[in-house]
Amino acid sequence: MSELDRIVHEPARLRILTMLAGVEVADFNFLLNTLGLTKGNLSSHIDKLEKAGYVEVEKSFDGKIPHTEFRITSKGKEALEKYWAQIEEIRKMGAGEVKKED
Repeated sequence: MSELDRIVHEPARLRILTMLAGVEVADFNFLLNTLGLTKGNLSSHIDKLEKAGYVEVEKSFDGKIPHTEFRITSKGKEALEKYWAQIEEIRKMGAGEVKKED
């Protein structure tokens, strides 16, 4: 079994990716309120996800008010799907459902 993706595995980033996988687009305030992270914490995790190519960030202005939207990329969806498949394999091994290869 390959190593878990450390970018995805971090709990806050996993929550962000899982949330974004369920919506077409989410803005900063939606994620902030839904996930219960601080502004700085959310920004830091989004930055790591964006650098990994897992999240697309679009910044604009509504008048003078900044507005930031996020989308999960196809690369991000693939990484999340792979992560959950690996977690399922680990769960199956722990439950004795999968025999370890020699």
